[in-house]
Amino acid sequence: MADAQASETTELLRAWANGEPAALEQLTPRVYRELRRIAGHIMQNESPGRTIQTTALVHEAYLRLIDVTNVDWRHRAHFFAVSARIMRHILLDAARSRAAAKRGGNQPRVNLDEIPDLSSRRGSELIALDDALKALAAVDSRKARVIELRFFGGLSVEETAAVLKVSPDTVMRDWRLARAWLLRELSGPVG
Repeated sequence: MADAQASETTELLRAWANGEPAALEQLTPRVYRELRRIAGHIMQNESPGRTIQTTALVHEAYLRLIDVTNVDWRHRAHFFAVSARIMRHILLDAARSRAAAKRGGNQPRVNLDEIPDLSSRRGSELIALDDALKALAAVDSRKARVIELRFFGGLSVEETAAVLKVSPDTVMRDWRLARAWLLRELSGPVG
């Protein structure tokens, strides 16, 4: 049954991409709960003074998704990966705006014992992570995508493998190597 629903969702995504407005109306209730789950995952343990709430993040991401054109939605995991990326960028934009408003200073040192703990980091640390991810993408874009999909998107190993068209073993290997690379990059000297 879950496979049939996933297949129907994929078909609706493709119909929407082909310009069928009715498909978007049918798609929205199907994906909303999962978008809220992803947003909750991304925002868990955010600082109490954050300026964006989970629902607002989902709605902002949804508005940006509606504007996405010329996307060949391969499957629902691809859609949720794009959604997670959009949500991440929304939060990064907000963090950068707050940092710019404070007139910055040095980027704080990020203690990266484990990548999953980063979800509790504040805005400036999120910016440092984004900068490190961009540096990793310049060296190995697939490893950067694995971090983005698993950490920010909350996708499983299998879903990440489907999005990237690699095996789950490759995803796990990339995950371990990328985490080690980010740990080294973010633990460097400050100042």
